[in-house]
Amino acid sequence: MNKPLASFPVELSIVIPLLNEAESLPELTRWIARVLTAQGLSYEVLLIDDGSTDDSWAVIEELAARDAALRGIRFNRNYGKSAALNVGFQAVRGRVVCTMDADLQDSPEELPELYRMITEDKFDLVSGWKQKRYDPLSKTIPTKLFNGATRWISGIPLHDFNCGLKAYDQRVVKSIEVYGEMHRYIPVIAKWNGFRKIGEKVVQHQERKYGVTKFGLERFVYGFLDLASITFVSRFRRRPMHFFGTLGALSFFLGMVMTLWLTGEKVYLSLHNLRARNVTDQPLFFLSLTAVIIGVMLFLSGFLAEMVQLNGSHRNDYLVRDTIK
Repeated sequence: MNKPLASFPVELSIVIPLLNEAESLPELTRWIARVLTAQGLSYEVLLIDDGSTDDSWAVIEELAARDAALRGIRFNRNYGKSAALNVGFQAVRGRVVCTMDADLQDSPEELPELYRMITEDKFDLVSGWKQKRYDPLSKTIPTKLFNGATRWISGIPLHDFNCGLKAYDQRVVKSIEVYGEMHRYIPVIAKWNGFRKIGEKVVQHQERKYGVTKFGLERFVYGFLDLASITFVSRFRRRPMHFFGTLGALSFFLGMVMTLWLTGEKVYLSLHNLRARNVTDQPLFFLSLTAVIIGVMLFLSGFLAEMVQLNGSHRNDYLVRDTIK
């Protein structure tokens, strides 16, 4: 149920995952404070140190000692951006939650409008779109391919799934779990959890001022594997037999058709005194046998998955959007 705005400790929470961004943090936090103070918004900034090896945590401690709006969480080692966001989402207290990168490539000037789109236009999620980018081709070309594939599979018409600057209704971040490289697919996860009002806003993108990019081509590969995982789990987590059973039925049916064909051919040739090979001498026999066995194995996998789902403690966890009491 929608809680009144006054019931939230702050209006806006900003979650910033970071890795070795000590040089950027003072300028970034001053910029955020200047923008949000001018707008009269109450806010908190959660800086999630994802195992930095530079002085990032010392900088966070120093900044937090001077600014009560700053909070910090420090990982013992590097777990990745998804882990940092997930921990940040659990800790936020704001009615609206924004995420942004710590490298100063996302502009805090976008935050008030993102906040307005969530609170007044009632979007569940608004994703930034870096229409004009300042990244090298080695990053922009894979990103375009990634966005096209994700758009096609998810049906969500966003141009830039990977933009770090996003805004969420708090209910969205409190109802999802991200891990691996799944932070790129939060709009997809949100949609499949029933948060369908997803918007987009063109945002400024700036050249990196300090440090180096953490983007690597391996993230591109891992990202597509995560997309396949999200697609499968979201659609069949509560009804795995529909997936395994359908494939098993198709394979079993194909195997049986080939078996009947071989048997019928053998009978026909024998009745007409024609020379016929033994069924077991034909490659098709082994193909049909393999198809039948695979079909049975898929059925058994479906039954096992259903039993696991039946005994899972979260099998009846359904998100309730509103209640009337």
